[in-house]
Amino acid sequence: MELKNISLEISDSVALLTLNDPGTLNAVSMDMLDELNEAFDSIEDSANGVRCLVMTGAGKGFCSGANLAGGGVADGEDGKPDFGAVLENYYHPLLLRMRALPIPFVTAVNGAAAGIGMSFALMGDMILASRKAYFLQAFRRIGLVPDGGSTWLLPRLVGLTRAKELSLMAEKLHAEKALDWGLINRVYEPEDLMQEAMTLARDLAEGPTVAYGLMRQLFASSPDTAYEEQLKLERNAQKQAGYSEDCNEGISAFLERRPAKFTGR
Repeated sequence: MELKNISLEISDSVALLTLNDPGTLNAVSMDMLDELNEAFDSIEDSANGVRCLVMTGAGKGFCSGANLAGGGVADGEDGKPDFGAVLENYYHPLLLRMRALPIPFVTAVNGAAAGIGMSFALMGDMILASRKAYFLQAFRRIGLVPDGGSTWLLPRLVGLTRAKELSLMAEKLHAEKALDWGLINRVYEPEDLMQEAMTLARDLAEGPTVAYGLMRQLFASSPDTAYEEQLKLERNAQKQAGYSEDCNEGISAFLERRPAKFTGR
């Protein structure tokens, strides 16, 4: 598939995925969704050796949400447009792919992250933002409810009170305040954002990839898991991590007092 609405570059075990429709501030169309799934096929293909993913947006925005002029909303049995079916059939499978990635995921939010774009941004394990970036739960402005998993994510990231405020008021949450609230990890000057994001990604790509993937699984499960059950999950994950070549290398390097050279296996 020829990529027109996104771009994908793979170098030094890092995949840089750029939403690339700057004229709409990278609004998500059905064509973009198809291309994103194609890109994730490449990212997940072990032959490409990707050990960290960075997602950002072209131009002045990260992602302004769903492209309302992009089609994709079919009528339900009652003859009315079924926005829920679009979520179930197209957006949810992609979000689940993002969550299940076995590698670290970095989002570099260079501008507006609104609606589903905010959900994409918050899927990152490390969320970096430009000082000019902002986050917006824009759904009330068009008479819809928050989606893209935001009603699950936001209460866990910033608490129920702030999550409801963001959704009910639909006010911009600027990067500095998002950092204060604990919604994101780091804020940089606009001209420094991508350099910092790629430096971080290369560092992660040189780390113990198997352990990183297991960490992602553990943290994804923890909000809905009892403490005792989480201990069992940690036990099983540690067993898997201990089988990896990287674990053997890490312990050897520690005992030999040298830097570890992880291979991601």
